[in-house]
Amino acid sequence: MDISSRASAYLHIYDEQLRARPMPGRTAEKIGPMLRTVSNGHGQGSLTYRDLGGLDGAELDAFIARQRDFFTRVGREVEWKYHGYDLPADLPERLTAAGFEAQERETILVGEVGELSGAVVLADGVRLREVSGRADLERIREMEETVWDADHGWLPDMLERDIAGPGDPCVVVLAEAGDRVVCAAWMRFHEGTDFVSLWGGSTLKEWRGRGIYRAMVAYRADLAVARGFRLVRVDASDSSRPILARLGLEAIATTTPYVWVPPTV
Repeated sequence: MDISSRASAYLHIYDEQLRARPMPGRTAEKIGPMLRTVSNGHGQGSLTYRDLGGLDGAELDAFIARQRDFFTRVGREVEWKYHGYDLPADLPERLTAAGFEAQERETILVGEVGELSGAVVLADGVRLREVSGRADLERIREMEETVWDADHGWLPDMLERDIAGPGDPCVVVLAEAGDRVVCAAWMRFHEGTDFVSLWGGSTLKEWRGRGIYRAMVAYRADLAVARGFRLVRVDASDSSRPILARLGLEAIATTTPYVWVPPTV
């Protein structure tokens, strides 16, 4: 991927501040060059790193197998977050050979939160509000399951845990039309860094194209500016990437989750 000089600077800051940062609500352990984290609930584990410290060949294969076997013993799925610039170049093939399965590729976009904040313009009959109660989180789950036609039973627990802390503060926002949730999104304030990260943003099909996703971005950017953060990071799907690019965010890298599912799960 060709990236501008500004995007290149963003990539350096991202590597320095976020790549090996543990997610809240997880127990983290340093294993060689990698941070191995396990959810304190029943969620997915993760394997993150800034780089693999030159691991290659049979040594890398053995390292991958040890991580796979660890999560098999504890009975948890695990995601190895591969970045398109990671070395060695054949890492995806090695992960696949070890039984990890590639998921949908995403693009990391970074930009200045001050350029995203401003007036929040909503479609008629739509309102945004911040939520923390379980009932609203369950309504968000139902909306997400409608959008994706997949079980999201894990989502209310994750958001409830992240809102309560400890760890990077999390704010959840939903968009309502009458008594119906039409969109939901959340954000994390990565304390001690320049970054906030934006997540979610799924919108019911019949409510797309009305500026709701854009309003969600502006609303959360205002919160970030108020708390003194400078940069925003989004892991964008192919559908949301064009919207974010039009808002001025720069694509800095692609990521592909490689997931291992233990046979017993």
